[in-house]
Amino acid sequence: MTESPAPPLGLVDPAAHWPADDLDLDAYLRRVGHRGAVTPDGRTLRDLHRAHVAAITFENLDVRLGRGVAVDLPRVQDKLVRAGRGGYCYEHGVLFGAVLQRLGYRVDRLLARTGDPAETPRPRSHLVLRVDDGDRAWLADVGFGSGLLEPLPLAEDAPRRQGRWEYRLRRGLDGAWRLQERADRDWSTLLTFTEEPQYPVDVEVANHNTATSPHSPFTRQHIVVRKDDESVRRLIDREYTEERPGQPARARSLTDQEYAAALVDDFGLPLGPTEIGALLALLPPPGTEPPTAPDLELRFPTGGHRA
Repeated sequence: MTESPAPPLGLVDPAAHWPADDLDLDAYLRRVGHRGAVTPDGRTLRDLHRAHVAAITFENLDVRLGRGVAVDLPRVQDKLVRAGRGGYCYEHGVLFGAVLQRLGYRVDRLLARTGDPAETPRPRSHLVLRVDDGDRAWLADVGFGSGLLEPLPLAEDAPRRQGRWEYRLRRGLDGAWRLQERADRDWSTLLTFTEEPQYPVDVEVANHNTATSPHSPFTRQHIVVRKDDESVRRLIDREYTEERPGQPARARSLTDQEYAAALVDDFGLPLGPTEIGALLALLPPPGTEPPTAPDLELRFPTGGHRA
């Protein structure tokens, strides 16, 4: 009996390992409020990206509640779509990638480093998407918390404005892409990534580290973020911060009642009294020293993504 020949090296397509059959596309479109076209082109990608960021909050509260975070599509969909919750980058990326795949885009999942490794090397711990609409390639990232509102062409184009924010992509001497955001006159590198496609197991391992490592800010602090064209709002433990480009950040510490109201009213999280009570029990009392946001550790956390 002769053995079957091994498949040629280099012909395994990581995208084929990301199933989208379990996706309830209609439920997702209702969740993000998209009623427009679903033709797999640049305009649909932009509209869906903006709708997703506007509708689904960035948050890590299940980590803090001891529930952990699953990154398989059925459980991500149950949480972010059916239960109306938010999540962090792996959950957002798994869901959005499946949506785009079902619509007919070519989608590659990529793992990025926060910040610039030329300054401070950090692990590949943030999930972004390379999306091809048949005409051009795009960088899509709906799970960065305070990052892109819409996709960027994957090219060294002129800077692009998104509301009051401005972004560009540049290649470094190492060949990796840098996603940069303008801060006044300077450019700050948010992410560094290559175009090496990842398998589900790569994301599972990265997620495990982010959700369990004592060095990860997501195991040490409650983090909730929403961004729109005008501002980014962060709730880090009790500290509520609102930032607008070119203006000083406004921050205040919340009481228990204010914290509960902010989760539901400001960040749109359908949490019940028992869950909110459990979260409050983990927080320092009102009036204690606030967390370190927006210092470098929270903007570019070692164990996860920027909040």
